[in-house]
Amino acid sequence: MKSTLVSAALLSVASAAPAEQSTQNATAFLAGGNPFAGASVYANTFYSKRVEAAIPKLASGLSADKAKAVAKIPSFFWMDKLERVPEIANFVADAKKMGGNVVIPLVVYDLPNRDCAALASNGEYSVKDGGAEKYKGYIKAVKDQIVAAGSQKFVLVWEPDSLANLVTNMNEQKCQEAASAYKELTAWGLKEMNLPNVAIYLDAGHAGWLGWDANLGPAANLFAQIYQSAGKPAAVRGLATNVANYNAFKFPGGACPSYAESNKVCDESRYVNKLGPMLKQKGFPANFIVDTGRSGVQPTKQQKWGNWCNVIGTGFGPRPTANTGDALVDAFVWVKPGGECDGTSDRSAPRFDAHCDSPDALKPAPQAGEWYQAYFEQLLQNANPPI
Repeated sequence: MKSTLVSAALLSVASAAPAEQSTQNATAFLAGGNPFAGASVYANTFYSKRVEAAIPKLASGLSADKAKAVAKIPSFFWMDKLERVPEIANFVADAKKMGGNVVIPLVVYDLPNRDCAALASNGEYSVKDGGAEKYKGYIKAVKDQIVAAGSQKFVLVWEPDSLANLVTNMNEQKCQEAASAYKELTAWGLKEMNLPNVAIYLDAGHAGWLGWDANLGPAANLFAQIYQSAGKPAAVRGLATNVANYNAFKFPGGACPSYAESNKVCDESRYVNKLGPMLKQKGFPANFIVDTGRSGVQPTKQQKWGNWCNVIGTGFGPRPTANTGDALVDAFVWVKPGGECDGTSDRSAPRFDAHCDSPDALKPAPQAGEWYQAYFEQLLQNANPPI
C-alpha cells in the first residue's frame, strides 16, 4: 500500500569536493565523480514512519527527541520484494518537492535463492521455480520507476551477500544452484540499470568475510568478471562494504580484536585499501561506500566474527557523510535501517537461522525485516557519537 506523502527530512552530506559539483547534471552524476559530493541524501518516509511509531513505546529513560533525530538521518530503502517497488514513486514526489541536488538511496535485493548460505533473509524467488524470469520482472519494475522519475538521482546498493557467497560458500547446495543465476542476472541487471540518473555499488561483504588473504584475490576476480560481462556499465561506481554489519571503519588504536583471529584486515579501511588496488588493476572502478549505521560500539560484543544476526551491545555509528578522509571511500552511509530485524530467534519459525539464536544475538527477535523495538532502543542508547 502506498504511503501518504509527508515532508521527509534531508541530511546534507558534508564534502570537501568543489562547490560546482553540487550542480552536476545527470550525465555528470553517472560518469563523473563521487555521487554523494555536494548532495543531500533523502531520508525515506517508510523508515521515518517506523521510527515515529516506535517513539511512544520507548523504554523509560530513552529520549523521544533523539529517536526523532534518527528518523531524519537517511538510510537506504530495501526493495526486498516486488510489492515494495511502487514505494519509489512516493519518494520521488517527496524528494522533488524539496528541490536542490537530492539523491534517493535504494537497495536492490531480490535475487532467486537470495542469501543462499543463510536462512533468515531468504527471498520470494527460487531458481527451481522460474526465479530468473521473475527476477527480471522485478528489475524491470524498478527500472520503470527510475525512468519515470526523469532526472531524479538514485544510488543503488546491489544485492547484499550475493556475490560474496560465491567466493566463500560454494559448499552450500543452494549456492551451487544459484551461482550461474547470480552471475548472469547481476550482469543483466547492471546493463538494464545503466541509466543516466543512477550510480550503483555492488555489495562486497565486509572485512571479516572477504578481507582474508585467501578471499581478496578471488573476490576481485569475480567483481571484475561481472563488470566485464555487463559491458562495463558507466553507472557502476564501485562497491559497498559492511552492509548490515558492525565493523569499525578504523579500529580504535589500530590493534585487531580477538574475534578477528589471524585476519589483520580487521576494519573496513584496511579492507577497502587492500581490495581497491586489486580492483583497479583489473579495470573495475575502485570506489566504495561503507555502512556505518551499526558500528558505534568497538570492539563489538561478538564472540565470533561470523555471528551476524542482531548482535548484542551495538549502537548507531558515524553519521552519513561524504567527508570520509579516504580517497577510495565516497561516503559513509546507513544502508541497514536501524531497528529492522536481521532474523528471528524462534527455532520453530519459518526461515529460522541458528545465528539468530547464538550467544551473540539479542533475543527474542521477530522475522527478518520486521520492526525490532528492543534492537532500535539498543542502537539508540549505545549510539557513538551520541545522537
